[in-house]
Amino acid sequence: MSTADEVDESTPRETAPKRARRIVLFSVVALLVVALDVVSKVLVVANLAPGEQTRLLGGAIYLDIARNSGAAFSLGTGFTAILTVVAIAVVVVIVRTASRLQSRAWAVALGLILGGAIGNLVERIFRAPGVFRGHVVDWISLFGPYGAHWPIFNLADSGIVCGAVLAAGLSLFGVSLDGARTRD
Repeated sequence: MSTADEVDESTPRETAPKRARRIVLFSVVALLVVALDVVSKVLVVANLAPGEQTRLLGGAIYLDIARNSGAAFSLGTGFTAILTVVAIAVVVVIVRTASRLQSRAWAVALGLILGGAIGNLVERIFRAPGVFRGHVVDWISLFGPYGAHWPIFNLADSGIVCGAVLAAGLSLFGVSLDGARTRD
């Protein structure tokens, strides 16, 4: 064997365990977001009546229950079925992309986005008024009740937004999925 053959053989062996660890991290983050989102929504639906609100932290956070048929900020309320199909496509793309992960930060970012997308997708599929038309339960209102100052959201939405901000930051600083920096 030549020296070049030895280098080519050692590289996949070194990156395979690293990739496996990143996929585990990605999966754990996604599952954690889904679990927290589902449990929180079950608790909110069971314990908070529509129109009722709970004030926390001196009014910085209000717990309100709202049903959202649209996307973030209640945009696209008439397109619930289309939003469901888009969410399914996002899940598929992220899962396919995960096979190339070697960066911890990208694993966390994509895990947050995937967990949030699945959390809301579960409701689109299984909640009333019907399959692919379900309304997502939103329950966190900032700085005022009933979304007075900021639209009401849920933990899945938080996962998506935090993951997207992290992904944007990684892209801005030139960090690729394999953890390499593409720019200085």
